Amino acid sequence: MTTSIQLTSIRVAFVGGGNMANAILGGLVQQGLAASSICVVEPVQAVREQLAQQWGVQAAANAAQASTQLQQAQLVVWAVKPQVFQAAAAPVAPWVAQALHLSVAAGIPTASLTQWLNTPRVVRAMPNTPALIGQGMTGLFANPAVNSEDRQLAEQVMHSVGQTVWLQDEAHMDAVTALSGSGPAYVFYVLEAMIQAGTQMGLSATQARQLAIQTFKGASALAEGSPDTPEVLRQRVTSKGGTTHAAISSLEADQVGALFIKALHAARDRGEEMGKEFGA
Repeated sequence: MTTSIQLTSIRVAFVGGGNMANAILGGLVQQGLAASSICVVEPVQAVREQLAQQWGVQAAANAAQASTQLQQAQLVVWAVKPQVFQAAAAPVAPWVAQALHLSVAAGIPTASLTQWLNTPRVVRAMPNTPALIGQGMTGLFANPAVNSEDRQLAEQVMHSVGQTVWLQDEAHMDAVTALSGSGPAYVFYVLEAMIQAGTQMGLSATQARQLAIQTFKGASALAEGSPDTPEVLRQRVTSKGGTTHAAISSLEADQVGALFIKALHAARDRGEEMGKEFGA
């Protein structure tokens, strides 16, 4: 069992040292976890060197080189691509039998994680890219064998890079993936269109970018702090016969809202397919 839920007193191993691992690792260090308590298993030398230089953590090319640190780890964060997870797990799992396992690999169900890691102490996490700046949103699902201390530890880890929400049904992880996991791409997509429209109407690219991004930031903050629904907030700024009304009417005529919903369902469906592909 996890001996402590205090981030400052645990030992953590990362398998995979890419962008998401870097974000979580950095969040933990900034929360007070000593770099000496963290090890990373990462096959790419340049990535190992960058992590060691940036954070002062121990980095090894493979499980054998990190065997001592792996055996001491109370938490293992799996940050490898889902396609290579099973192969990456085979040499690591024997060294970390007593640890809690937190996977940020998309699409891999807990049944597969449990089989590949030979332990039921697994938590799935679906973060998104704003975690890279500490503004992420992560959905969490725990295997029923995970106790309350383990759940709290997993939550604390992901809180270091943003907000979290627990799911009671693992099937809902596909909805989280569609909504928030892939969500930043939708925002960037709309930003692209708004900036393009701005430049078409005579604004400079710099002006259009600033106007569009700040509008997203301000509207998001307004929605977050308001008790009203987004629909009510939208209606308040949509005066009949005005400019906003003209824009919304055009969007509705082209059924843009319905197309967005269709797109999220497509993402959810792909998540379900991935779950079957990576099924145990």
